[in-house]
Amino acid sequence: MISVRVQESAALRIDEIYRYTRDRWGTVQADAYVGGLFEAFDRIATGGVPSRPIPAEFGVDGYVFRYEKHFVYWKRLADGDIGIVTVLHERMHQFARFQEEFG
Repeated sequence: MISVRVQESAALRIDEIYRYTRDRWGTVQADAYVGGLFEAFDRIATGGVPSRPIPAEFGVDGYVFRYEKHFVYWKRLADGDIGIVTVLHERMHQFARFQEEFG
């Protein structure tokens, strides 16, 4: 069975997303948003989340999909599991931030 592992950089981003959403719209909304994000992670392995390959110019082997206001970057790990690399808000400069997370 394929497992989904949230890597440290992604976990930090998800914590930030939760705190921001909670502070702005309340705990119920924060729980719903982050819960939906984790449901999307679980659907990656079955192809239930349409993902695009990361463009070759990034120099990494991975995929990206959009979840509401965020982009989720993930890759297949050596053991076949899925690693969630980072989660970036749509307003973030993706190329620079992405290189930091994968680099």
